[in-house]
Amino acid sequence: MRIVGITGTLGAGKGTVVDFLVTQHNYAHYSARTLLTSLVKEQKLELNRNSLVAVANELRAKEGPAAVVEALLKQALAATAHGGGAGAIIESVRTPGEVERLKAVGGERFQLLAVDADQTERWRRVVQRKSATDAVSLERFAADEQREMESTQPHEQQLKAVMAMADFRVSNDGSERELQEAVASALQLDAPSDQ
Repeated sequence: MRIVGITGTLGAGKGTVVDFLVTQHNYAHYSARTLLTSLVKEQKLELNRNSLVAVANELRAKEGPAAVVEALLKQALAATAHGGGAGAIIESVRTPGEVERLKAVGGERFQLLAVDADQTERWRRVVQRKSATDAVSLERFAADEQREMESTQPHEQQLKAVMAMADFRVSNDGSERELQEAVASALQLDAPSDQ
């Protein structure tokens, strides 16, 4: 099973990359956000970015720096045993420990893709999504991103280090088609179709 880890800055287009891989290349998607949202709801916390980060950090502190990815890998491996998908997308990789775990499991079949774009444009995209966790000012958005970029704690998000570990880095400052073409080229997949 091929495993593609997706990392990137807030609002960069990770979901767009996932949609492309799922719809045009038959990948199965395993989302950290979905997992963490369910844990936030179980704990009856307010659903916002702070709660998602706190729950993720708590899980990693208790079960190790790769705990979030470990839970997603368990789902992916179970699905593969039943013939699920051309490969697995693990979204959103946030700590070096998660990258190391994915490399250990996937070996040469694992690739990490980082997605980035201009910060102001990313904030606009996030606000347009209108999800419960995305109604923030540009200042709050920038502060959240800074908090998630670097930490000295292995269980906390270290996005800058993770993006530096990526096998491929794509920019999402153009059209959706350009992003799909960049992803297809990086992962050596068929070019996007006109679906």
